[in-house]
Amino acid sequence: MISINTNSAASAASYNLGNINISLQKSLQRLSSGSRINSSYDDAGGLAVSMKLSASIRRTEATQANVNNSMAFLETQDGVLKSADKLVARMSELAQLANDVTKSTSDLALYQTEVDTLKSQLSSMMSETFNGISLFSSGIVTTPATATTLSVVTSQDGSQSIGITQAHLGSVGAYVGTASASGINISSTTGAKAAISTVNAAIQNLAQLRAYNGAEQSRLNFASDTLSINKTNLEAANSRIIDVDVAEESSKLARFNILQQAGTAMLAQANQSTQSLLRLLS
Repeated sequence: MISINTNSAASAASYNLGNINISLQKSLQRLSSGSRINSSYDDAGGLAVSMKLSASIRRTEATQANVNNSMAFLETQDGVLKSADKLVARMSELAQLANDVTKSTSDLALYQTEVDTLKSQLSSMMSETFNGISLFSSGIVTTPATATTLSVVTSQDGSQSIGITQAHLGSVGAYVGTASASGINISSTTGAKAAISTVNAAIQNLAQLRAYNGAEQSRLNFASDTLSINKTNLEAANSRIIDVDVAEESSKLARFNILQQAGTAMLAQANQSTQSLLRLLS
């Protein structure tokens, strides 16, 4: 049947050309954005999963930043403990120097003056902070406590955490003192002899504090490595869902371009077909 009012061939060609144009626009959008999913219509389920994975990635990054800050806290704490180590070692040296029968009372008094100055410095160290958070627990104790005082979250869902310690630097001050009226006194030979063993006890506590610090740094470092691995895996999983395969999409784009050109030509051909009716009417 040949009619003027209805050109089904042109309608079909126009319909196919419209679909091809839509596919071509989507392909161009994917290649220009680098994303396979640019709207919820493209892949509703994939978009939902990608959104959750993206949120997990962001939380993992934030968690890793927090862990790194805690590492910096411990590194700062260890820096102060290292200085305290030099300070106590100097006290030990002074105590040994004072344990000398050839030293006069005036000489011993001079040694004691330096010891008192070192005690004041130790007291100042105990009040050191990191971003307003105390590096050391307050109070004077004879034995460093092993209980952790700060909790560091080490998983993006908040289910895992690691405790770190505000070290008891007061366990060093308990032996050597934190003021001129406390701790060791080497103003006499007898006091100097007693000070040697007292300072050794302080050194033992200080060594214990640094050992705790190193162990906690090591654990946080492993936690940071785990977060880095988890982030990499999450990004890879999300990429498989959201990112466009450029090679595949480029092939589709070439095919759609050819189909668009062919569809345009066929639509023009279909529109020309009705002109043959003019010969019947002439």
